Amino acid sequence: MRYLKQPSPAHPLISIMQYNSENVQIGTPGDRISLDFYKVSFKTSFSGKIKYGQSHYDFEDGGLAFIAPRQIVFTSDTKEAYEGYSLFFHPDFLRKYPLMNTIQQYGFFHYSTSEALFLSAKEKKVVEALFNSIQEELNNNIDAFSQDILITQIEQLLAVSNRFYNRQFITQRVVNNDLIARMEKILSDYFASEQLREGLPTVQQIADSLHVSPHYLGDMLRSVTGQNTQQHIHSKVIEKAKEMLSVGNLTVAEVAYQLGFGQPQSFNKLFKRKTGVTPMEYRKSFN
Repeated sequence: MRYLKQPSPAHPLISIMQYNSENVQIGTPGDRISLDFYKVSFKTSFSGKIKYGQSHYDFEDGGLAFIAPRQIVFTSDTKEAYEGYSLFFHPDFLRKYPLMNTIQQYGFFHYSTSEALFLSAKEKKVVEALFNSIQEELNNNIDAFSQDILITQIEQLLAVSNRFYNRQFITQRVVNNDLIARMEKILSDYFASEQLREGLPTVQQIADSLHVSPHYLGDMLRSVTGQNTQQHIHSKVIEKAKEMLSVGNLTVAEVAYQLGFGQPQSFNKLFKRKTGVTPMEYRKSFN
């Protein structure tokens, strides 16, 4: 709060800041910021850019963005206008509550900010009501029930955010299909190149090539195909393996090495798990 030149919060472990373009100073452009808190930003309007990881948070219609403790944010190098709220809560505030563990399941805390949640007008009203209820509770005198109530309110905010993220994956299916098509091209090029002998492409490599985070890519793929990124890569390598085993004279070990497996046993195990038969049994089925 001192960095943002705001008054000290009433509670040391949780606070809401309501802001507009007149009451917030973001700091020196290019500053590198790492918070000890979880941060949920609800921007009803926004202009400018804030770098988060290798991407930029940049949309004028507002929405929700999530930052976990110790993630790096760079302040904008352009003039911004803000309207909205930010909820800050320290991990210590969650201790002794199940949310301390379940919060790790919310993938949106791992997203780059450019993958923030875009809200419909109806969804904005729901989120704003939740922020206002948290603010109202914080305005009350702290008592023995305060933390229980606030934890419940945070859980509700995260639950509806999760629902809205799933809706976003569905409504953005055209965009997602384009992303999948680009990923298929990247994988096809990789499997046709000499790179493959160096090892299978990693989830991080694919995500970097698509300019999205691994968590976002995995969630998007699951919503469309039912597979995560690693499973998708494995499906592609099995397709390639079937092609190589059904034609040509390479031994199973040679196929494994050409597909980037350092040990043929690893290839055999993956092939059997995916197809129900060994590579040799699959090859014999063509004779």
